[in-house]
Order: sequence, then C-alpha cells, then structure tokens
Amino acid sequence: MILQIENLHVKYGQVEVLFGISLNVKKGEIAALLGANGAGKSTTLAAVSGLLKSSAGVIRFEGDPINRLPAHEIVRRGVTQVPEGRRIFGTLTVQENLDLGAFTYRDSRRIEQTRSWIFEDLFPVLKERRHQLGGTLSGGEQQMLAIARALMAHPKILLLDEPSLGLAPLLARTIFQTLRKINASGVTILLIEQNARAALKLAHRGYVMDVGKIVLEDSADALLTNPHVQKAYMSG
Repeated sequence: MILQIENLHVKYGQVEVLFGISLNVKKGEIAALLGANGAGKSTTLAAVSGLLKSSAGVIRFEGDPINRLPAHEIVRRGVTQVPEGRRIFGTLTVQENLDLGAFTYRDSRRIEQTRSWIFEDLFPVLKERRHQLGGTLSGGEQQMLAIARALMAHPKILLLDEPSLGLAPLLARTIFQTLRKINASGVTILLIEQNARAALKLAHRGYVMDVGKIVLEDSADALLTNPHVQKAYMSG
C-alpha cells in the first residue's frame, strides 16, 4: 500500500468530524472517495496533505507515518493535492503557476521534463497560454492548470478534490481521460468526485463516507452495481 489511513480522527476545534476512518490505496491504482456534502471527504484529503492535524490515528505513506509532518514536507515525500475550486494564482502567468508547483523539487532537468510532458502530452492548451495570467483562463483551463501545477512536484500520489466541479460535460470527460493517462504514467490517484458514476468508471476501488465514517468499500465495478450506491449517488 502506498497510502494507509488507520483509525483517523480529526476535529475542527472541539467538534469531531472524522470518527476513526480507515482506508488503503494501493500503489498504481485510482481510488474514489464518495459521499454526500459534509461527509468528511475533503477533511480526509486535508489531513493526508498536512493541512489539518489529526487528533488520533495514523496516516502512513510508503509505510512511514506522515500525519505529524508539515505540509511542505509531505509534498517533498511525494503527496500533492489539487484542491476544490482550483485555487490557482490568478495574477501570475501559467508558467509562473507551474514554477511554484515545483518549489520543493530540486532536479531542474526533471522539472523541465515534467513541464514538457504537461505541455506536449497532457494539456497542450497550457503551452499556448503559458504567458497568460491564470485569472484570464476559462474554468476548464484553470482546472487543467491546477492539476498541472500539482504534477510539477513529481508526485507519487495525486489527491484530487472535485476536479469536474463547474465544468461542462465535455470538459469533464476530457479531465477524466487525462487523469487516466496520468495514472498510466505511474501516479497513484485518490479522487473525490461529485459524479459518482464517472468516478467509479475511472477508479479501480471505491470508498463511501457518511457523517465522518467509512460505511462501504469495494471494487469500483461492484460499487457501480450496488443498489444502495446507485440510489444514493447515481439517481437521475
């Protein structure tokens, strides 16, 4: 397992929001984390990234506990996150956003190889826009930039929070196709996605959260045909 979460508890102040969740992500797979708004999905990713500290439990990355490390050290270990809402730097150019994504990485040759991979194979439109301010990009282009920025740190696992949110269906499909390509390159993915059907078609394995707990886990194929999952997350 590349990522192991064991009996994780997280609080906001005195209010507990994660109640002892446990999940595993295998190296090289795509895992989907499903659940209604407020279930604790984003909190889980924030804890893995070091943006929130756990009150109990352990998060292991490649066998080593990381939940007491600062966020920048977790990035150095190989964990990067694409947050909900993209959160690019709108007053910086595409190129400058990408350069910031590589701030923890010191191998200049590898940085240039990653940038070329992004421009040539993943998001050619970003190459065309490289000198354009991030805030002037379309919503879909901003999502591409957010993913590309995270990839600049050469992650071993990529955490994505609602990558299709606010995108037209055609753009969302393009993003999912690119995520498959990123995964095929060797990057493990843990994905939160409002479109449960699309997420499970992309993923190898899935977890369902409800009110701060993991209530169901199975292969993605099994969850796609699970009546409870269909009724709760795929109706309509």
